Amino acid sequence: MLDQNSSSREASLHAAIEVFFYAYRAFTAQPDAILAERGLARVHHRILYFVARRPGQRVNELLSTLGVSKQALHAPLKQLVELGLVVVAADASDGRARCLSLSAEGAALEARLSQTQRELLASIFAGQGEAAELAWRQVMQELAGKPGAGQA
Repeated sequence: MLDQNSSSREASLHAAIEVFFYAYRAFTAQPDAILAERGLARVHHRILYFVARRPGQRVNELLSTLGVSKQALHAPLKQLVELGLVVVAADASDGRARCLSLSAEGAALEARLSQTQRELLASIFAGQGEAAELAWRQVMQELAGKPGAGQA
């Protein structure tokens, strides 16, 4: 016999998964459209975003942040460098290491992409209130596996 509570919980979790997919689609729609104008994809936004947050970081630090392999990062990073959006320079303390920063054009593109997402979140948080924002942040931090990460 099927437990009614278990069935209800399963339905609730399926609904949560669906709303997560729809929310992510809404969150990435505008940046994806802007990127598509340049023949770029979501991975390029992630690179631009994290290079903007930590200018001068080494490639290995970006690999760690993104949780990807060198092979996965190589092609999109190379494309951003070739387009003049990301600048690669030798590390002053270790000439073998490569440090990343955004060019002025790269910084402008990243700001445009992220602004759409900041505006969306700001609007939703304003409408839902501070307690809802805090609860959302806690859930997202747990999902990310980084309790306390990114607290404002």
